[in-house]
Amino acid sequence: MDELIDILDKDGNFTGVTAMKSEAHRKGLFHNSIHIWFYTKDGRLLIQQRAKNKDTHPLFWDVSVAGHVGAGEEIEESAIREAEEEIGVHISKNDLEKIGVFKSVHKHHDTLIDCEYHHTYLCELKVPLGSLKKQESEVADLSLISLIQFAQETWGLANPQKYVPYDVDYYKTVIKSIKKRL
Repeated sequence: MDELIDILDKDGNFTGVTAMKSEAHRKGLFHNSIHIWFYTKDGRLLIQQRAKNKDTHPLFWDVSVAGHVGAGEEIEESAIREAEEEIGVHISKNDLEKIGVFKSVHKHHDTLIDCEYHHTYLCELKVPLGSLKKQESEVADLSLISLIQFAQETWGLANPQKYVPYDVDYYKTVIKSIKKRL
């Protein structure tokens, strides 16, 4: 779905310009996105398999919830909205724990260049996996995976055709941050 988003400069500062997401991706313009990693107290991580019709990394496993921040939208409000849209879980600002902002540039091809600042959060998953409701246009599947298995598969990118290829340091930060909370 195309949407209006705020454009940032290369350092993550607002430019005062807005553009459609499709234009930002076509031109490689920086913009904000949110990532929420849901984890359980018994050391598991919720991962989502991207829908087969996605422009980037179809059917790869990815962050629990991710999405673009709409123009003029507060970052945390975007995170709350995306959690409800993608997996049907209701959270509040108090449930979100920000662990960082990660600059990411990924050129998929000449007309699709993702230049994003991922505002990344942790959130405890307090409902059973079976109660989550996938947004079919975005999510093919949901799974809980042990943090140990996830670390083994992402730290060395031992499974590069399984997960969205974020920087290894990004995955390490997520895993270490969750470990601190268990």
